[in-house]
Amino acid sequence: MTTSSTGRPTGRPADRPAAGRPPEDPVAFLMEHALGHLFSAALRTAVEYRIADHLAAGPRTADQLAEATGTHGPHLRRVLRYLATRDIFREDATGAFRLTPAAQPLRSDVPHSLRDAVLMLTDETFRRSSAALAETVRSAGPSFDRLFGAPLFEFLASDPGTRELFDSGMASLSGPVDGLVAESYPFPEGSTVVDVGGGRGGLLRSVLELHPSLSGVLYDQAPAIARHLLDVPELAGRWRAEAGDFFASVPEGGDVYVLKHVLHDWPDAACVDILRQVRAAIPARGRLLIVDSVLPQGNAPHYGKAMDVAMMAVLDGRERTAEEYATLLSAADFRLTRVLSTPAFPSIVESVPAERTAPRVAEGNG
Repeated sequence: MTTSSTGRPTGRPADRPAAGRPPEDPVAFLMEHALGHLFSAALRTAVEYRIADHLAAGPRTADQLAEATGTHGPHLRRVLRYLATRDIFREDATGAFRLTPAAQPLRSDVPHSLRDAVLMLTDETFRRSSAALAETVRSAGPSFDRLFGAPLFEFLASDPGTRELFDSGMASLSGPVDGLVAESYPFPEGSTVVDVGGGRGGLLRSVLELHPSLSGVLYDQAPAIARHLLDVPELAGRWRAEAGDFFASVPEGGDVYVLKHVLHDWPDAACVDILRQVRAAIPARGRLLIVDSVLPQGNAPHYGKAMDVAMMAVLDGRERTAEEYATLLSAADFRLTRVLSTPAFPSIVESVPAERTAPRVAEGNG
């Protein structure tokens, strides 16, 4: 595996070109991508049958895995062989499969497991919406609403099972990111951090664990915070969880307000409404941090570019450039001060109430 400048694995073997490479065989290149939905299906199959968990103790053949999972050995081997072409598992000369670094996070028993994230992103709510992308492009509206009869968040409110899948998936997706984001911003000593739309509070927990002088408020809808992650002995007395709707109000009394993976769910007008609620609550000395992908210019692969299309199909949301964030913030009486890269895929967009002066030098847009 290659590593980034931070020393973390990039998830790509050193001898394999990056995605988006010029194809030597355009036909094979295009057909492989046309069958991309099969990779998602194969990945979901491996996760559903907990293949990574079964390989944790060491290599096993497809027949051994099939016996352990109640599946058909020859068919399972074909799925695992396909996944091995993308470095998810590795088949050795004896026919046994083993875990790869990319497969380790699929285990359910490791810190920052991505198992629930994969189940969420490959669920029919995403699959069917993505399959209807052509209609989304034609009508300029999310596929999800037409397929499921209501916008995503209304649907989740009426379907507890899907709501649980969504909340668990979002917590799983955030797990590997939260600590890296918390390490990447110089939170002021003694400040109160208000995590708006913070879900189960993974980011707030990481921030409070890393900065013992801080206190925090987790703010989200009741189903999201019902299973929050903050009730641990080392954080006793330093947090509270509050249920509410960020379109209606945001808790006052904070010093740093955080919107992580919130604004990308919504179109511009709704984002401005959310930001105005924060603006009404934030003190003049306060700071607002938007934690989301910041799209770079050019044709290079970027996680945010894929997520941007997913937001278009499932929600009426989008990923944005630094300039687009600056425009949103200005409309809500904020001023963008800098964009900080993190070792993970999101960046931190810092802003302050617009009347504050002494602009700061902008940094890289991650």
